[in-house]
Amino acid sequence: MTTPSAGSGLRPFRIDIPQHDLDDLHDRLDRTRWPDELPGVGWAYGVPSDYLRELAGYWRHEYDWRAAEARLNEWPQFTTEIDGAQVHFAHIRSPEPDATPLIVTHGWPGSIVEFLEIVGPLTDPVAHGGDRADAFHVVLPSIPGFGFSGPTRQTGWEARRIADAWAELMTRLGYERFGAQGGDWGAAISRALGRVHPQRVIGVHLNLLPGAQAATEPTEEELRALGPEERERTLLSWRKWDAWFREGAGYAQLQATRPQTLSYALTDSPVGQLAWIVEKFQEWTDSGKLPEEAVDRDQMLTNVMLYWLTGTAGSSARIYYERGHAKGERIAAPHEPSTAPTAVASFPGDPQIPLRHKAERTENIVRWTELDRGGHFAAMEEPDLLVDDVRAFFRQLREKG
Repeated sequence: MTTPSAGSGLRPFRIDIPQHDLDDLHDRLDRTRWPDELPGVGWAYGVPSDYLRELAGYWRHEYDWRAAEARLNEWPQFTTEIDGAQVHFAHIRSPEPDATPLIVTHGWPGSIVEFLEIVGPLTDPVAHGGDRADAFHVVLPSIPGFGFSGPTRQTGWEARRIADAWAELMTRLGYERFGAQGGDWGAAISRALGRVHPQRVIGVHLNLLPGAQAATEPTEEELRALGPEERERTLLSWRKWDAWFREGAGYAQLQATRPQTLSYALTDSPVGQLAWIVEKFQEWTDSGKLPEEAVDRDQMLTNVMLYWLTGTAGSSARIYYERGHAKGERIAAPHEPSTAPTAVASFPGDPQIPLRHKAERTENIVRWTELDRGGHFAAMEEPDLLVDDVRAFFRQLREKG
């Protein structure tokens, strides 16, 4: 590893939200115009009013942004311009000088807030009862258009372009070789990194694998070709995908077609922004009824705050539009299997269940783990399980040589 050069364009960054922005949020919450609601329908029509009213009240009167801001500022943070976009990132170096560089990417509706509980164990395993050989230098970028990396001012910020930006970011940090980890859009970006920069990527660890689900109902012939366990998993994958596509994909269709129209509502109404995000924490986590059963309530609200305070509801949604309208070289398409060693950690509460026999058509799968709990927001829901699997994967690669 080399050190960043003086001309690398990295600027120190500290989160410091003006008090009048918090006062404005509180005023808007106090003046919320609430809609009517059908009785007894629960979550079937969307976020229930009684739940959202209570959560908004907690946000207004009990949630402490300044405490969250201070915790985030414990991470060294920077901004830099790459390919015309401002990129915000945290860079947390391990006390172990020979630690493995690892770039970890969030998705939508997430942010770097997702990773509050995994950075410590990844960067300083000894302090968390682990082996110093499993240490990582962790880089946490905010996707262009998200949070302090937003808004974007150009079209075309899709996974392939972001992967190229991440490779440049790691160069500026002095990391020639590095690992990548991600879920949701972070999985698409991390996979693209391994596909288009294989000479630099040590390995790719994913807690979601786009395109590896049973997106069509499996035929009897397809099922007969599989072993009993993979057959059952394929049927489960199809049931979850079908339910998501019929009942849960409206947000993706809207963000992929009319993100600008949506942005007016979410940028003007904090309760609207809250509902738009919290619904996904309820649907995609391994929870019983409420998202707080799976994730910490304050951490979830801090994640919402990064969208609200930066006004990036619309610019973060554009990644769906860019994916839906991308063509040619802008897409890191899996025409041939990736050469990057890849691990998949599958959490059962995620609405998209990957299938190994499909994954192996496009990825160089060297580790496959099916966990017994956790969901889409793995780093928030089950940080210990995710950390253990990331450590095990890169240890496996080291031992293999």
